[in-house]
Amino acid sequence: MNRDEVLAAFDRQVRAGQGERAGGVVREAAEGGWNGVLWSDLDESTADTAIAEQVRHFTSLNRAFEWKLYAHDRPADLADRLLTAGFTAEPEESLMVARVGDVPTDARPPEGVHLRPVEDEAGVDLLMEAHDRAFGESAPGLREELLARLAERPESLAAVVAMAGDVPVSGARIELQPGVDFAGLWGGGTVAAWRGRGVYRALIAYRARIAAERGYRYLQVDASSESRPILLRLGFAQLTTTTPYMYRPLVS
Repeated sequence: MNRDEVLAAFDRQVRAGQGERAGGVVREAAEGGWNGVLWSDLDESTADTAIAEQVRHFTSLNRAFEWKLYAHDRPADLADRLLTAGFTAEPEESLMVARVGDVPTDARPPEGVHLRPVEDEAGVDLLMEAHDRAFGESAPGLREELLARLAERPESLAAVVAMAGDVPVSGARIELQPGVDFAGLWGGGTVAAWRGRGVYRALIAYRARIAAERGYRYLQVDASSESRPILLRLGFAQLTTTTPYMYRPLVS
């Protein structure tokens, strides 16, 4: 895999090719969903104006938002400019990509765990319970977003919950956008008692099988420091890093 070529395709298809273009940025604004800047094409003379414009836009909507900054984005001091404008940096993640055919698809969950596809409201509730228990925090708006996707665009999403008996211990989803080569893997957090036992690998394999069936070329993950070593062993490569910069206006 030529990492530079794949990164360029990711930028073109997933970042610049999705959402709403507004001047030098591509952004996404969804009530109850993710709000933020996916991609930018800025330089020293345009960055501060673009940042201010996005702050005004999302503040007018009464929404916090994320500027998803990648290490290769320009200008080189864009991170400092975001901090000066009132953004807060969250932990850095690694952009990991693998060819779908290179990822093992035969990993099964450990004894005592089975995988349940998310197909209805009850499944979404189990997925959210697994998320809250694994990450120790809720994800406001995600439940409603997933329910809407399953009802309106079910072909764009697949989700699964790992169940230990009738208790959800992990959950994950795969984003299947049309017209792109990359299927996005999200979630995968596992409750503490089940970590290190193969649940995460089983969820990767489950979603890799779906991506292969749908004809996607690559799997993409924004990986934490905990999941990065597992993904490397499963055939993923790190293309760059990404850092969420959050802006939280005083919303009413």
